[in-house]
Amino acid sequence: ATLAATHWLDPTPRAFDGVPGRWHAEGDRAVGSVGDGFVSLAPGERWESGDLELRGFERDGAVAVRVYDPSAPAHRGISDIDRWPVDNRMRLVARLRRTPHRDVPTVAVDGHQSTGDFDGELDLTLSDGDVTLCVQALDDGSLFAAFSDATSGNESYRFRFLRMSAPTSDGLVTVDLNRAYLPPCAFSDGYVCVFPPPTNRWAVPVRAGERLVR
Repeated sequence: ATLAATHWLDPTPRAFDGVPGRWHAEGDRAVGSVGDGFVSLAPGERWESGDLELRGFERDGAVAVRVYDPSAPAHRGISDIDRWPVDNRMRLVARLRRTPHRDVPTVAVDGHQSTGDFDGELDLTLSDGDVTLCVQALDDGSLFAAFSDATSGNESYRFRFLRMSAPTSDGLVTVDLNRAYLPPCAFSDGYVCVFPPPTNRWAVPVRAGERLVR
């Protein structure tokens, strides 16, 4: 919630409101002329200026500088996260089908179009119907997915994220929808989260996990 802004850069140095110095892109680095010196930030690198923290960011060759401000949550009035009560019926076990999907078209919340790779599918039986969850395998073996459901955009945020432990030796995965959590873009417009793939946009409700930022 402390992300105050993401400023996309090009080769021309520019000033941005609330950011010290003038910034431009050099290769994959965000470069700032600040006072008598220069700051050069590779993606993920950090630099502090007073209470602010600036970080380099890169997406599909485009470079940005991100500004983190510890006062930003209070300025937005963020105070809490609403969530549904834990429902044991929303803790499911499914067998992973390793059916890779490569170069699937994706769209981010800011309209940026790209592609993503998905490593398998899980078939889930919910009280209101059967759904399929397309997942990505992370470096540590755990699984990740984004999904939306019939509550999205009204009872809950537009979509949610879910992490799952690595499959067992026989391919079983515990899918605990009570652990569904809000994406970073629910807390700040500066994030560029990617919408769920079509497979993970469900017509049934999932009243479990985190709902909304208050």
